[in-house]
Amino acid sequence: MDQEEELPLEEKQCHKERAQKHGFLGVILGPFYWLKKLSEELHWSFVLGVVVVYGINQGLSMGLSKVSTQYYMKDEQKLQPSEAQVYFGLIQIPWIIKPLWGLFTDTVPIAGHRRRPYFIFAGVLGATSMITLSLQNNLYLVFALLLLIGGSAGAAVADVTIDACVTENSISHPSLAGDMQSLCGLSSSVGQLIGYAISGFLVHHIGSKGVFGLLSIPAGLVILVGIIIQEPFIRNFSYKRVTQKFLDAGRAMWMALKCSVIWRPCLYMYLSLAVSLHIHEGMFYWYTDAKNGPSFSQEVVGSISAVGALGSLLGVLLYQNAFRSQPFRRVLFWAQLLYGTSGLLDLILVLRINLTFGIPDYVVVVIDAAVSHMIGRIKWMPLLVLSSKLCPSGIEGTFFALLMSIDHVGSFSASWAGGLLLHTLNVTRTTFDNLWLAIVIRSVFRVLPVGILFLIPSNDPNAAILPSEMLRAKKGDDEILEPPVNMEMASLVNNIEA
Repeated sequence: MDQEEELPLEEKQCHKERAQKHGFLGVILGPFYWLKKLSEELHWSFVLGVVVVYGINQGLSMGLSKVSTQYYMKDEQKLQPSEAQVYFGLIQIPWIIKPLWGLFTDTVPIAGHRRRPYFIFAGVLGATSMITLSLQNNLYLVFALLLLIGGSAGAAVADVTIDACVTENSISHPSLAGDMQSLCGLSSSVGQLIGYAISGFLVHHIGSKGVFGLLSIPAGLVILVGIIIQEPFIRNFSYKRVTQKFLDAGRAMWMALKCSVIWRPCLYMYLSLAVSLHIHEGMFYWYTDAKNGPSFSQEVVGSISAVGALGSLLGVLLYQNAFRSQPFRRVLFWAQLLYGTSGLLDLILVLRINLTFGIPDYVVVVIDAAVSHMIGRIKWMPLLVLSSKLCPSGIEGTFFALLMSIDHVGSFSASWAGGLLLHTLNVTRTTFDNLWLAIVIRSVFRVLPVGILFLIPSNDPNAAILPSEMLRAKKGDDEILEPPVNMEMASLVNNIEA
């Protein structure tokens, strides 16, 4: 039996050595060998689920929805930049309550499945919201916001469900935790790149509402994930015990949060995001409406966002190949410093310094988008890996959702604080005199988290962080039946049960 288990490992090592020997061809084939390895160890349906949820339903949809929503808020709803900034924060509310979705996926199986029904529900909710938004004319702002929040909720439920799958596999395969987060990041970045690249073209030709209609397609693919994803079947589940399970999960999360190795990184993640003020709506209005601004078209705005997505993809690749084994603190220190510095590129543009040297606006904006998104992704990747390592067994989905909700609360705080800053400095649809000051304040605030890096663990990023007793999954009373049709899932099922 041991010899049979060693054969796949030897084959994988041969694939790796073969790719290295083939030089340039090996570089091309390397990602395919990497995906094959993940599919063999984690099952192809999981890998496909990550690609669909992160790459298509989040990445591609984000690229399409961000640009279309910006134009919808500006042209259809006639909002001021500060108002649009605040409402963008409201749309993220479903992401803030991710622990609630996590509690359901961890404790309330439906028809014997923990994950499948939630993928299907997420897809139906997202598709219905986007189709309704695209077909209704002259919607009141409150109804439009509710539909946008519904689409966001669909994406959030799908996200927390696949997050639970990722976290389970991170615990059962700790050596692949970085690879799984890289797969998530790569899928998201590639999806965003494609989405942003075509967003301006689509908004120009079919309008922002037409793009909302197209966004129902990625949501529909999430339903497909719910149909094909492999997971153990649960029978004889007692729904009378759901309330007790909720209470137990709540107590488990509270006990985990009292552990210093958990609450300290959580505090850093919130503060580092909350002080990174968001003023992107002010910049967007300046790009398109300012009298002395560049007056970018919809296609140009989409292409700028596409370059930003390309920068994010480069950031993932850099982290995967150069920084994955570096201590969290070292990566975050330099990333945070560079993140604050990169924000000053907007200052060069708004003050029109670039025109003094004959540098076109588009060149500066493209450089700014690529650099800032690349650094932002490098800053974000170690926090994702760290979050996956902070989840106790038994409440993986719930606790990872809690960690991600902390991040979204930080982004929500940054969005509202940025809106307040734009309002205070009187940055409106037609007045941009103080936008430069908002850029300076934002850049200074981005550097502040360097002073609290002591909250981040300083140990080896590839090692386990939690105490061993928090990594031991507890067997419950529910009986799990292994699916007989797929023996490749046996090892994964055993790891989930253990």
